[in-house]
Amino acid sequence: MEIVKTLNDKELTIALKGNLDSTTSIDLEKDIENSLKDIEVLIFEFAELNYLSSAGLRILLVAQKIMDKQGKMIIRHVNSDILNIFAITGFDNILTIE
Repeated sequence: MEIVKTLNDKELTIALKGNLDSTTSIDLEKDIENSLKDIEVLIFEFAELNYLSSAGLRILLVAQKIMDKQGKMIIRHVNSDILNIFAITGFDNILTIE
């Protein structure tokens, strides 16, 4: 998985490309832990994300909990397979998806 971060003042966009699974979620978790200080808006760009496992869902939940205290989190450009995962797990009720 490729992670591309773009910082614009207090807004951080994290674009993911490939698969977010148990192997790759470790890298994303480290990135999030080190990147969210003073961030008010966190945007995940999923336009090129092909797959999301339960490990990836856990990372999103951790990020959401952090951002609930600091500002907001948005997930953009989610494909239909991942939208289905969000619906089945109830994450579509927890996350802001655009």
